[in-house]
Amino acid sequence: MRWVKLKTSRAQRRRARRPGRILALTGSIAMGKSTAAAFLKYLGIPIFDADAEVHKLMGPRGKATKAVAARFPGVHSPDGIDRKALGAIVFGNPAALTDLEAILHPLVHQERMQFLRKVGLRRAPVVALDIPLLFESKMPPNWDFVVVVSAPAFLQRQRALARPGMSEAKFNGILSRQWSDARKRARADAVIPSGLGKRETLRRLKQILKVQAKRHPSSAM
Repeated sequence: MRWVKLKTSRAQRRRARRPGRILALTGSIAMGKSTAAAFLKYLGIPIFDADAEVHKLMGPRGKATKAVAARFPGVHSPDGIDRKALGAIVFGNPAALTDLEAILHPLVHQERMQFLRKVGLRRAPVVALDIPLLFESKMPPNWDFVVVVSAPAFLQRQRALARPGMSEAKFNGILSRQWSDARKRARADAVIPSGLGKRETLRRLKQILKVQAKRHPSSAM
């Protein structure tokens, strides 16, 4: 019986360290996810940015820098990994991309879990995980609801091609590695149509958070 009590106590402590509600934010390239993430920060929601974490991991003292440099000779620089050089290697090379993901994904997962533990200790009622490849990466679902940011295909293409260094070939290559927008929307708990303007994006986010707070009072800010 003493062992059972100890096991229960540990389980209770783990639950106590978990945030109230975990929102997973995702969306395909140029759909407006970064704008939605910025609004979540504006609303005071702690947010884990997977892309920003990858930048840190491949920085001068990043945890992934040595492993990436060893696997892809010529991409190391004084500032860490040269992402442009690395992109030129892995773009259109599924085997190389798989190797890169095998290095980065476990480290990103570790940092994400550490983030959740920290905000759990602060008893944050709602936190957000900004994960571009939420569905594609097949990671274990440690979130409560998924919000997909979406826009019409013509607007997505227009936004993407306006980015520095983007081309039709590169854009189409990125799309080929991502789930379709329709498939993502079908798996979402809520969809934010970013083509209606930033004010509407903010309004929809507030509405989503309000609904979550009603359904789960502990998640009220």
